[in-house]
Amino acid sequence: MGDTTTIEVTVNGEPRRCPAGLMLPAALEALGYRPQLVVVEFNGVILARSVWPQQPVVETDVLEVVTIVGGGS
Repeated sequence: MGDTTTIEVTVNGEPRRCPAGLMLPAALEALGYRPQLVVVEFNGVILARSVWPQQPVVETDVLEVVTIVGGGS
């Protein structure tokens, strides 16, 4: 069918486009993130990873994505 419908979301203060109809983990991947390596604030709320698979991403959502950096001293 080739449905290429996209939505615009705000990611870290920048407008970004991703495919419509995705749940949060798939949307993160579409935006170039590795879901297992990030923490997400979704519309002002830090979401528990356990709810990500049920969280749809829709037009005008605001995501702050922070990459987790491993290591230490």
